[in-house]
Amino acid sequence: MAVDPQALHASLDAVLAEHGLSATLAESHPHLFSALPVYVSRRQIDQMARVVAAVEETTALPVYQSAVLAWAPEIARFDPGSPGGLLGLDFHLGTDGPRLIEINTNPGGVLLNALLGQAQRVCMPKTTKPPTDAARVDDAVRRCMLTEWQLQRGSAPMGFVAIVDESPKQQYLYAEFVLFRELFRRHGYRAEICAPEELWLEHGHLRLGDNRVDLIYNRLTDFALQQPAHAVMRTAYLTGAVAVSPHPRAHALYADKRNLSLLGNRDFLESAGASPTSTATLSAAVPETRLLTAQNRDSMWAERRHYFFKPAAGFGSKASYRGDKLTRRVWDDIAGANYLAQEVVAPSERLGGANTAAFKVDIRCYAYRGEALLYAARIYQGQTTNFRTPGGGFAPVLTDKDG
Repeated sequence: MAVDPQALHASLDAVLAEHGLSATLAESHPHLFSALPVYVSRRQIDQMARVVAAVEETTALPVYQSAVLAWAPEIARFDPGSPGGLLGLDFHLGTDGPRLIEINTNPGGVLLNALLGQAQRVCMPKTTKPPTDAARVDDAVRRCMLTEWQLQRGSAPMGFVAIVDESPKQQYLYAEFVLFRELFRRHGYRAEICAPEELWLEHGHLRLGDNRVDLIYNRLTDFALQQPAHAVMRTAYLTGAVAVSPHPRAHALYADKRNLSLLGNRDFLESAGASPTSTATLSAAVPETRLLTAQNRDSMWAERRHYFFKPAAGFGSKASYRGDKLTRRVWDDIAGANYLAQEVVAPSERLGGANTAAFKVDIRCYAYRGEALLYAARIYQGQTTNFRTPGGGFAPVLTDKDG
């Protein structure tokens, strides 16, 4: 047992209690954290780091950007000047190395996993260690957000940060919003958590109550800000009234799942001007990904057992279907939507005990501008990482001490 979940919940509860939140995480989120560490070889850690760097290099190529912006919403053509914030790259580990399943531009869990890493008691300390220093993650995240601000606003001082999501107190990871708010406040910034409906424009400035909002840390899953409730935020973003991170352009360049059909395509990468190293890295790491079209629907139905079908702008496994579980009715329902087919790559497994079923394991790498900042595991049973598995949840990652 490398982590004491009760002690970890208690430390988070103390932070939340300071803000009038009396329910304990142990009661409301019993499967948020797992006590089981996940071992990942140094070789695979290094391979994932190379994928992170290759993605960053490739997404900056003009040919790549032109290709992905062609299917992106119009708002993605507006370039605010920054990369768009922290990324979460999700991997399945196999005998042929890490496989990149998806990229997220508003990945949850980074500060929670930093706490998890600091609560860890390393098992086998003579031979294993965390691949990154969890104690430095808070500062890395702060620097990431400050860089986003500076790239969008130059030398102007940043005063007020709004952490924005729909019905934030009802979000499963609301505790992390509180951690972000406290992180900003510790470093001298004013910060509040709010819903997008609470924001309003006045004389060219975005406001929350009596405060002029300088930066929005955006946790919305309406990646193009298309919903009516997000109209004020959209207008403020496009008119330069506020800096936003992550922003719609970042989602279009990194996280639209259709992009994987290009990131794993050797011929495209070579024609786009990717380096030989990045081409080899990505073509090996990205599972075969194909856009679902009217022309290939019949053949894809016949081959469905080999693929996982996902909506292009989906998140959190919503409306995603494993081919061998897909019914004809659902297949017909998704005919008019933007879907892609991704080769099924089985997750690795973690044994939890002699008499328990094995857990499935995903590895998430939190990264910014091509640098890996933190590795965390998600342990689960069933089809998706839904934080409902007893003994599952976020888990710390360990690797070789000498590597």
